[in-house]
Amino acid sequence: MLQTLRTLIVDDEPLAIERLQILAGQQDGISLVGTASDGASALRMVDALAPDLLLCDIAMPDLNGLEVAAAIERLDNPPAIVFVTAFDRYAVAAFEVAAVDYLLKPVSPDRLARAVSRVREWRAAERPSKQKSKWITEFWVQNRGEMLRIDAAQVDLIEAERDYMRLHVGARSWLIHQTIKSLEARMNPDQFMRIHRSKMIRRDGIVGLKHHGDGAWSVDLGEGGIHRIGRTYLHDVKAIMHA
Repeated sequence: MLQTLRTLIVDDEPLAIERLQILAGQQDGISLVGTASDGASALRMVDALAPDLLLCDIAMPDLNGLEVAAAIERLDNPPAIVFVTAFDRYAVAAFEVAAVDYLLKPVSPDRLARAVSRVREWRAAERPSKQKSKWITEFWVQNRGEMLRIDAAQVDLIEAERDYMRLHVGARSWLIHQTIKSLEARMNPDQFMRIHRSKMIRRDGIVGLKHHGDGAWSVDLGEGGIHRIGRTYLHDVKAIMHA
């Protein structure tokens, strides 16, 4: 028998709350304990009701969903956070505050069911004993109208594309709304390195270096292609090849 998840819905749009109430009512093992229309009210209700799950919007006035999640994360027994939002640009920030899932509006019943399943797995894990990593371990990217989880360790190449970054995993790629400077600060330097002002690579994907005879060098990523190394980063790339 499924353990009932006591659920709080947080959204500043009444119609969005109503739709989530209907969807949640269609899920087995979900018990709605309340709704909140702003972040401050949500925190008060979390303190009073101790829910197991928050279905929480991000873009709200005053205290937004990310700030709510950051405050909740400090609790001894925090509820699971599933963000429900119309925007994909918050995905990296959402998982910095340990969100369990990230749903794009309008949410389908099947997608909510998968999120609830992830919440049950999260609650079953020994999460209090695990120290949160300072490095990004996963990305959530928009894929056919929903968010898809990408393990950071599978990413071969990250390159800037206008105001976005493109993540390459084998032959597939996805765009995320992030800058290379902010990503570089959050990617594990033992696994990833910058080779150009617009590119980062996974270190163990390097097959070799190529010298072009004009003082320029490129890094060979095998099936991931050959990529020019910026002069600023050449010393560091050569250093790991001779380590």
